[in-house]
Amino acid sequence: MAKHYDPLDFYFRQAKKEGLRARSAFKLLEILRRHRLLAPGEAVLDLGAAPGGFLQVLAEQVGEHGLAVGVDLEPIRNLGQPWVKTAVVDLLAHDALDRIRALHPGRFRLVTSDMAPKTTGVKVTDEARSLELVRTALRLSEGVLARGGALLAKAFMGGDFPLVRKEFAERFDEVRVLRPEATRVHSYEVYILGRGYRGGATAERSSREGREPARPRAAAAPAGRRARSTRRGGDPIR
Repeated sequence: MAKHYDPLDFYFRQAKKEGLRARSAFKLLEILRRHRLLAPGEAVLDLGAAPGGFLQVLAEQVGEHGLAVGVDLEPIRNLGQPWVKTAVVDLLAHDALDRIRALHPGRFRLVTSDMAPKTTGVKVTDEARSLELVRTALRLSEGVLARGGALLAKAFMGGDFPLVRKEFAERFDEVRVLRPEATRVHSYEVYILGRGYRGGATAERSSREGREPARPRAAAAPAGRRARSTRRGGDPIR
């Protein structure tokens, strides 16, 4: 018999107990522990960071000698740690990279994205919109990620997922698909991890010319914008 869906499950209750802003923090903790993506003193960027569940974990990982930057369409409540910087940034806007670089002109060792679209209940539509958000994270990471660094992005499997994985493989030495234990039983979300960023002409050209990055397909743009206000209220569904 299928397990009953419980929105207030163990990880939700544990997050509240530990003062974490989202249950998704446990997914990130597991991934960081298993794959050792960050070290104290390094710089990390979290895309779509509100309400701050990922950012709390990342800030603890890099410590006071590192830097954790979080950006979202919604304001992110202050974490009270001076090495954490946040800003309201539309990741689909032409100046998104410039605004991120204003927070940290250097490169990041890790870029994370837990972005998800507002779900419609139509699986193929939700998958397509999710993958466009992954592509947004991939495109932005090319402008800010250090060589040898990593990108971790949430995705709904299906549709063009094999093509997105191929796009990761063209840019990273290693690509893995992960499903942390804290993922809800009936969820079809996974995390795609690219390690060993190679850099490349796309990132260098974008940085040198300051050109506007290619935008996702028109159908996906509203979904990316709605995601910040629909999935963040109360208990995030991550």
